[in-house]
Amino acid sequence: MDLNRRALLSFMSALPVFGAASAVAAQRTPSATEGPYYPSAKMRFSDADNNLVRITGAVRAAGGEVIVLKGRVLDSAGTPLNGARVEIWQCDVNGIYLHTRDRSRGGYDDAFQGFGHVVTGPDGAYAFRTIKPTVYPGRTPHIHVKAFAGGRELTTQFYLADHPLNDRDRIYRRLGAAERELVTMRFVGGPDGPEATVDILLEAGRRYLWTAADWRPSPMSSSASAKKPLVWREVQKPSTSP
Repeated sequence: MDLNRRALLSFMSALPVFGAASAVAAQRTPSATEGPYYPSAKMRFSDADNNLVRITGAVRAAGGEVIVLKGRVLDSAGTPLNGARVEIWQCDVNGIYLHTRDRSRGGYDDAFQGFGHVVTGPDGAYAFRTIKPTVYPGRTPHIHVKAFAGGRELTTQFYLADHPLNDRDRIYRRLGAAERELVTMRFVGGPDGPEATVDILLEAGRRYLWTAADWRPSPMSSSASAKKPLVWREVQKPSTSP
């Protein structure tokens, strides 16, 4: 079965239904440092979609354990946010980022996209096909995440549940127990393999200042590609603004 062409609808239907809005509003996704390896537009592959394990034109898939990371982008009232842009970036199976300063070490997996983005629909849902994060020197495994919606911006990091390096990680240790739960990936079996659901909760009117100096805003829903159904694609797509 060709998983790369399977529509995300096959597993997005399993997204959890939220209860009272007051329960959602009790916590916001905690912000975290962007780190030094957020790739600028010129560092990214032209294929920067939500399937990080298959690059257009590549002869093989990326190394590592393939997972699905999904969830919804919600406001402080628990309302799904339409047109939110979600970005992720992470190191490859060898612990190297898609960034000129890190790739200079050599050994980067050129079949791994390293960075991807998706734009949410009316249900606020996002999903990525990527690899389970691996150890980077000095850090516990994690995935970097950015979310942009209606002038709000969040930079955070997602972590593996119960990983032995979590409690030794300087950034993870800053989080309280409730905050850790909001950025923890717990995997269950899904139609495309292991999947984790992590919702992104944004506080109304708040801007989280962890952006890189070279970051520039990009349209969240103006491009033609942003209005297409969320599907794992292998065809060439137009590049997006950084």
